[in-house]
Amino acid sequence: MKKILVLGLVGVLLLTCFSGCTDNSADTGSEKIYDGKTLRLCCGAGLMKPMNDIIANFENETGAKVQVHYGGSAELFGVLTTTGECDVFIPGAYKYTQDAMNGGYILNETVLTVVDHVPVIAVPEGNPKNVQSLEDLARDDVKVVLGDPKACAIGKTAKSICEKNGIWEDVNSNVEVFTPTVNQLLIYEATGQADATIIWEDMVTWAESEGKIVVIQIPKDQNAIKTIPTAVTTMADDVEVAKAFNDYVVSEESLEIWQNWGFNPCN
Repeated sequence: MKKILVLGLVGVLLLTCFSGCTDNSADTGSEKIYDGKTLRLCCGAGLMKPMNDIIANFENETGAKVQVHYGGSAELFGVLTTTGECDVFIPGAYKYTQDAMNGGYILNETVLTVVDHVPVIAVPEGNPKNVQSLEDLARDDVKVVLGDPKACAIGKTAKSICEKNGIWEDVNSNVEVFTPTVNQLLIYEATGQADATIIWEDMVTWAESEGKIVVIQIPKDQNAIKTIPTAVTTMADDVEVAKAFNDYVVSEESLEIWQNWGFNPCN
């Protein structure tokens, strides 16, 4: 009986030991590919809503942590060219990526086009000044707010659209405020502090604009539709992680997020 009891205890101990080894193996398997890695992202402020979702998914799937700096595209370009604290660069228009490529700040082979950025006219709910077209932004009785052409992509684009249609001088004289980011334009319109602005179409999906603004489309022949790119910089601390995020931004999963926030993927 004693031999049987001893053998039984040995069997239990071996089983316990084996189970413990199996659990440790499972714990190791649960580690994510980029645990402990950090990524520095510079991203246009107008892309904040979809990008927050994309970042959350990437962090959850890979274990990496994304430190994001949202701002006007010109500001982000300044970060890129001065401090260099940027691994992935996603401005609000391709022009800034092209400038960065020309300056040697981008790994050219990593540049990917993501979605279209479509400018529209936005007015407060009810459209109190009955703004119906670009030409109406030049009327003396219309208070306009625009993005700063020297600070953000939408500001530079709005000026370009007005110049293209021969109304910049009159529109410029109606501008009450030039803002450093597109997000502030949305606030001005949603709170009725201005009669009209030019913003990105996708921003009408934001909760801040729901029921508070009306959008007037700009005809294609008058418009200047932009493309949002993503790219890895030459200053990336960990190129592998940076490339993984860069690719994830245009993945099927991420493109669905972009679409949910009102963007149209590039063909």
